[in-house]
Amino acid sequence: MGDVELILSHRRDNGDDAWATPDGRIYVGNPFSTLGALSMLHELGVEAGHEAVAGGLERVLAACRDDGRIRLGPRTPMYPCYTAEAARVLCRFGLVEHPALDRTVAHLLETVHDDGGWRCSFSRFGKGPETVCSNPGATLYALDVLRHRGEVRDGGGADAAVETLLDHWEVRAPRGPCHWGIGTSFLRVEYPFWRYNLFSWVYILSFFPHARRDARFREAAEVLAGKVDRDGSMIVEHTHPRLRKLAFCAPGSPSVQATARYREIRRNLDHTPTE
Repeated sequence: MGDVELILSHRRDNGDDAWATPDGRIYVGNPFSTLGALSMLHELGVEAGHEAVAGGLERVLAACRDDGRIRLGPRTPMYPCYTAEAARVLCRFGLVEHPALDRTVAHLLETVHDDGGWRCSFSRFGKGPETVCSNPGATLYALDVLRHRGEVRDGGGADAAVETLLDHWEVRAPRGPCHWGIGTSFLRVEYPFWRYNLFSWVYILSFFPHARRDARFREAAEVLAGKVDRDGSMIVEHTHPRLRKLAFCAPGSPSVQATARYREIRRNLDHTPTE
């Protein structure tokens, strides 16, 4: 069974079609949730018109609210990380200019935390001084949406958010209410792009001129470059345990799809603007 077929075989695992639950939750059963499956199918080149993908995208669009937030299921809190994770799936399938995305982008730009990133109000680790900071993970996901908006990406509208992540690379200590840190796990090449991880961090920030000009970003990009084999292929070091049967993200092996993402990074670096 090929990778696409294996992912499609899980489409009713959560009780309804399109990897959703009967009550409409689209972020349970990870990595075979609606959001997770759509992200993987996009990496594998499946088009938005595929009937299963189209059904999944309809579920995501149905979760979009008029105020720009996205509710991933009944009674599910609408944290910025959840909204951004759903919105970036829509962006990947070309729905960048959909009215729902317009509302979400406006919402993100209106709800920036004091330090420039995005932060939820839920603190699972208490109320230490680090929890007043924005969540690096949520900020990275939001930037994955905003990189598709040239007026924000190139016009400096996201520079403060980019700066919070560049500063985190330097500080490395846990930040935000969810204690996002930079340590051994962060530095492993994880694919597909699920979490706050070196590969996704460099990939997303490589689209922002403010990051590409910065020495901290270039240092992180050099660390990632050290993970590439002699043939120029990206070697996956870690993936979700339930995805180990998928060839495109098998740990310890070169990945055609991950290598393509790395080549995007290199192309972005070739277009680094000067001050």
